Formats: sequence, structure tokens, C-alpha cells
Amino acid sequence: MTPILNADLHCHSVVSDGTLSPEELAARAKANGVELWALTDHDEIGGQRRAAAAARVQGMAYLTGVEISVTFADTTVHIVGLGFDPDNTQLAEGLAATRGGRGERAKDMAEQLAQVGIKDAYEGALKFVGNPALISRTHFARFLVETGVCKETSEVFRKYLTEGKPGYVPHRWATLGNAVRWITEAGGIAVIAHPARYKFSANEEFALFSEFKAHGGRGVEVVTGSHSPAEYVTYAAMAKEFELAASRGSDFHSPDESHTDLGTLPLLPGALTPVWDLLADRIRPAH
Repeated sequence: MTPILNADLHCHSVVSDGTLSPEELAARAKANGVELWALTDHDEIGGQRRAAAAARVQGMAYLTGVEISVTFADTTVHIVGLGFDPDNTQLAEGLAATRGGRGERAKDMAEQLAQVGIKDAYEGALKFVGNPALISRTHFARFLVETGVCKETSEVFRKYLTEGKPGYVPHRWATLGNAVRWITEAGGIAVIAHPARYKFSANEEFALFSEFKAHGGRGVEVVTGSHSPAEYVTYAAMAKEFELAASRGSDFHSPDESHTDLGTLPLLPGALTPVWDLLADRIRPAH
């Protein structure tokens, strides 16, 4: 395989905080020309069998995927795992532990929102949750849009649920080392998701990449839905500097909310090693 491949290795279904089923995502990906697909739900691999089966029905090659929430430098960072064994016990147990704090955090978020006059937010958010163990800020955002508090989810995150705003409750996730180890020991490859989103200083970003590499991380998302064209160039250079493979993924959540649809990103720059070249033996064939 080569960089000139329409691979989408980052998206979310109703199993975490997306709005489409794995089967609907597979059909949408295929319709948009995706050749290699991965479903990467947050801290959850419960949709993997359905996604792999749906990819086969659609005639798409498939990689197992997950997006693990990590606390690094007091910031939530996401690490994507690709090509792992979905039956690995250590990975499943680690993800279960990471998910464990979401319920209490959600109740604390609702309590804060109640203090600024937004009532019943926990119950409202639950209506949008496919998996109650994975209730998240996104579900609260959908509730605030539904009830007219905000016009769209992007407005929610400007006014609520982020640091310094009502409804923000930090959560300590997995460590970087644990997340990379779970993925690697399950036979997969760890990838830093959308690095430009973290707004780290140059020193903090260097520390993230250095520690990630030291733990055995092997990839970074270069072309992703939240990166600008200038950031494609920046992180292509970072991939070369740290000798990391490059990944590509839309981070698609919903037809109504996501700015980038499945399969519509630019291709990876040709000078990089695509992450799928390291995973050739773990790709489930199209047929």
C-alpha cells in the first residue's frame, strides 16, 4: 500500500459519542470512496465486530481501532490504537478502567450547569447516549442545542463545558505509558491523534512526542479533520523528525456536527511512511 490511498482511520459511532451506527458509518465511508477504514470509538472496542463485518459487506479493507483518553501535562490527549487484537484481555480491562469515571464526572457537570440555571442536564444528556458508560461532553452539548441554550455544538464549547466555563469538570484518564502499552501488547500500533488540538507550547509538544516514542508509540495523525493545511505541513515535519509513521482520519462524529466527512480529506504527503504500511499483516481484506 502507498500514501495514495483513501484511508479514514479515525471516526466515532453510537458506541461512544457518534450519532451513526457502525453499519451506517461503513456505508457512508464506502460511498465517499474510502478504501481502508477503522472505527475508533472513545475508550471502547464494543463496536469492532460490527464494524469489521460492515466493512466486509461494503467491500472495504478494515483495521481495528480505538481512541484512548490520556492525561498528559494536565491536558486530555487522545491516543489512537490501530490493528490490535480486539479480544486482548489487558486492553479490554484498561479501557474499562478508563471509562469508569465518566458517570460521576457527568453528574458533577450537570450540577455545575444547574448552578447557572440549566436544569436536568444529566437526564437530558442521557437521551443522546448509546452507551451510558461513555457519557461525555458531546452528549451534554447536544442537549444544550436541543433545548435552545445554544444554536450549535461549537457554541456550547465556547460558552460551557471547557476550562473556566460552567460545566467543566476535569477527569484523570489513563497515563500515556499505559495507553501505548495496552495497544502495543495487543499487537497494535499507537498513534497521537490530532496533535494541533492540544495547544501545547513547543516544549510541551516536544515532551509529548519524546515520551510517546520512548513508550513505543509509532505514529501521528498528520492529515485529520481539525488540522489546517499549514498544520499538515507542521506535523509531516514532526513525523519525519521523530521517525513516526503518518496517519489520516476525519474524526467524523455526525452528519450534522462534523466539518469533515468520512473519506474527504487530502491524501497524505508522499514523503511520509503511511501507518498502514506498518500494519499490512493486520488489515482485514475487503472480501
